[in-house]
Amino acid sequence: MEEGPYKYIRDGNGKVSRVVRIGTRQSQLARIQTDSVAATLKELYSDVHLEIVGMTTIGDKILDTALSKIGEKSLFTKELENALEKNEVDLVVHSLKDLPTTLPPGFTIGAVLKRENPHDAVVLHPKHKGKTLETLSEHSVIGTSSLRRAAQLKKRFPHLDFKDIRGNLNTRLKKLDEKDDFAAIILAAAGLRRMGWENRISQILMPEDCMYAVGQGALAVEVRARDEDLLEMVSVLHDPDTVLRCIAERAFLRRLEGGCSVPVAVHTELKDSQLYLTGAVYSLDGSDSLKETMQTSITAAGKSLEGVDERLQRVGVTATKISGEAQDRAERLGTDLANLLLSKGAKEILTVARQLNDAR
Repeated sequence: MEEGPYKYIRDGNGKVSRVVRIGTRQSQLARIQTDSVAATLKELYSDVHLEIVGMTTIGDKILDTALSKIGEKSLFTKELENALEKNEVDLVVHSLKDLPTTLPPGFTIGAVLKRENPHDAVVLHPKHKGKTLETLSEHSVIGTSSLRRAAQLKKRFPHLDFKDIRGNLNTRLKKLDEKDDFAAIILAAAGLRRMGWENRISQILMPEDCMYAVGQGALAVEVRARDEDLLEMVSVLHDPDTVLRCIAERAFLRRLEGGCSVPVAVHTELKDSQLYLTGAVYSLDGSDSLKETMQTSITAAGKSLEGVDERLQRVGVTATKISGEAQDRAERLGTDLANLLLSKGAKEILTVARQLNDAR
């Protein structure tokens, strides 16, 4: 049964349920993340029938090129958004760090879920068990496809060599374990934990070693901005602290105009009604960098304010049940911190990093 853009089904007892189709990438991790969101929605809305639709994205297909070289901002999201636009799916679950800070017109992030550990993790080749990046021998090769990780770690551990490694989590772990090419690889701790592979984490990298990517560890649910009932439905998934931290991080990145092809890193914390944002930019080899911290007061973060403009998006996020003032402050914090770094020469560092990366 179709009615307008929506699809309904009738079960054997004549009960009619709305069908909500959730788009996801095909990888095992993407499916686990999507299943967890679907399970939560099912608990909250037992009368909705959920269908999961798996898809392959450009980023999943091009596996022999570094992400930073493909030059496409929406590597892991474009096909999913096309399906959303054509009403083939109703919601899409993403890793927030894959979503550009400016979404295509007509789309919005309707939910940002509670953040898993946002830090990066070191996974050692089994023969190096018990070691850390510090204690690995000279010229040990570390695999990472992220310019951000490589730039920070080259500076921190100059005795190590860094080499690109691509593929989903399963593929990268296989490349590490079955060959002798890498002494270790760097992955997001969140992905390893969601896959149930926590036992593979040899070391969690703290901010002093390696700050994380904007939005890392958080899941986002993208919807069509005009679908108010779906927006309302997924809005209960929002985690206020994560929303405010990620709005600040995304505003910082958007002002810097950074994407996959430049090393930008962040660290955020919310404590005692203060939101702290540390942001940094790096040259490709990490030798040149700028890093600053700013804070803002966020009061009543979890409270709903009457009269929040339903259509208001902040860096692509619609969170109508979270204080608009708190969101504005978080966004301003990100922009202000970016402006501070730009006034100190961040644009030059990023321009050179982008040119060098393009020339590689």
